Amino acid sequence: MTTQICFLSNSGLNILNSSDQFKGNTLTFEKDPKNFKYSPNGNFLVVILNSSVQVYAARPTLTLAHEFDITNIIDFSFSPKDNYLSILTRYGNEILIQVKPKGEEEQHKNMTVWDLRTGESVLSFTQKVPDGWNVEWTEDESFCAKLFTQELRIYDSKKFAKGPSQKVKFENISSFSISPGKRPIVAAFFPEKKGSPGACRLYDLTNLNTPLSQKSFYRAETVTFHWNSIGTNVLIFTHTDVDKTGQSYYGETSLYYLSITGNFDCRVEFDHPGPIHDVAWSPNAKEFIVTYGTMPSKTTLFDHRASPIYHLEKAPRNTVKYSPTGRFFFVAGFGNLAGDMDVYERKSFKKVASIAASNSSACEWSPDGRHIMTSILYRRLKVDNGLKIWHYSGVLTHEVETKEMYLVAWRPESASLWPERNANSPIPQGVKPPAPAKAVGKYIPPGARRSANSASIYNRDEIDKGVSPSSPGLSRGRSIPGLNKPQSGKQKPAQQTPQAQPAVNSRQAELEKKVKNINKKLKQIEELKLKRDSGAKMELTQLSKIDTEPALHKELNELFAELKI
Repeated sequence: MTTQICFLSNSGLNILNSSDQFKGNTLTFEKDPKNFKYSPNGNFLVVILNSSVQVYAARPTLTLAHEFDITNIIDFSFSPKDNYLSILTRYGNEILIQVKPKGEEEQHKNMTVWDLRTGESVLSFTQKVPDGWNVEWTEDESFCAKLFTQELRIYDSKKFAKGPSQKVKFENISSFSISPGKRPIVAAFFPEKKGSPGACRLYDLTNLNTPLSQKSFYRAETVTFHWNSIGTNVLIFTHTDVDKTGQSYYGETSLYYLSITGNFDCRVEFDHPGPIHDVAWSPNAKEFIVTYGTMPSKTTLFDHRASPIYHLEKAPRNTVKYSPTGRFFFVAGFGNLAGDMDVYERKSFKKVASIAASNSSACEWSPDGRHIMTSILYRRLKVDNGLKIWHYSGVLTHEVETKEMYLVAWRPESASLWPERNANSPIPQGVKPPAPAKAVGKYIPPGARRSANSASIYNRDEIDKGVSPSSPGLSRGRSIPGLNKPQSGKQKPAQQTPQAQPAVNSRQAELEKKVKNINKKLKQIEELKLKRDSGAKMELTQLSKIDTEPALHKELNELFAELKI
């Protein structure tokens, strides 16, 4: 079975197929594409151009199915079964085709839902802000819902022209989500108001008046809903912009667990203080895994009653993902972390591989559950752009390098196309052999490398044995009073080279000064990155300084190698 990758780079839109050993085929457009996205089932590929939206049928070969003359696109999304495409444009941009739902006044509509079977628009709304812009679909696409001010409107997909089939008032509602599965459940979030706690309530879509289950909590400004694959349980990830306890710069987080039956709910408890970094449900819908806490963070597997099953060793990690079949999962550290990734087998919790994918912007399992794709994208780094495909055993099987890579994605496929095997697949031959690990010596602070007196603190074991200090910052030819007692009888004086030693010390001091300056620059860059990520306005000189980070890290490693740290 063929797996497919699509990536957008400075050379255009490229399609890679595993059957061709991931050799690239570049798609040609009159104007450079700006964005793309596969539909959830991989049946369509949408390409965003400057003046239009092109929808391609992805199987068996790419064929243009629809083209919509729409510009200034902010976001777009598919329905679960690939039959509908929602498009949000900048407010004030003209939409060519308008649908006026019954009972609504005529006004500008900048959010439109298109039926990809007919190419016609079926719904349109006015959306002044991007937050919560899209409709929520049931898994079978029989209904969709849209939140308006204090009102949830339900639409029957067979009767779009008649307007909403239900309108339900919810005081203080902030956001909602519809579950997957055969029984659609609506999860609604109500933030704190006038000293009253916030709450999340679960409703059956057919009865939005009586909640099935609810959970109240404080310190929650926004929430993210994480449903299991069959829609029977939901994890509510709460977040505040400011941590009033002062423990975290990024705000306060919590995790709550609710069952749609109403017989169980709880707050998920953690034994390591700090923020929640990531959470993922297993494809079997019976367990979930969370990475949390101050660095080095902790990762714990929980069962269907939110009880801990297994704790992984602490490590600097902030990302966790199951493979599509649930046989493996990886725990990785991206963003400000080094990019290291550990792959585990779920049944035995055996670590099957450790992968170094430094500076990666994105990381995804392949549909076959046997490969992992990491990529370095232009929005994060301006150098070393490209993608790598790793076998779960840690072997690098394919690599694509390009000057600028903007976006990359696997084409979705059903995991059932790759049946589970009794034994793991054989380890393939890699692109290139792994580099031998460099020996890392004991770290000696710079101040301890400059004098013998400091060495007596950090290298006392060597001094006690009568061995001269081995730290690269120490004078190997310099004697330490009282270290070696003179032997009886005549003794030939040791040869000394007093003129060579000052040159060594001078070079040592020069290298340490460079290390100090680079560390100072890296600290400034981290502060600029925090400022950038917070949405603050940045000058070109500041952005250029951020771009020098990889070169500074490279120079720092070279200095460490010369210092033998």
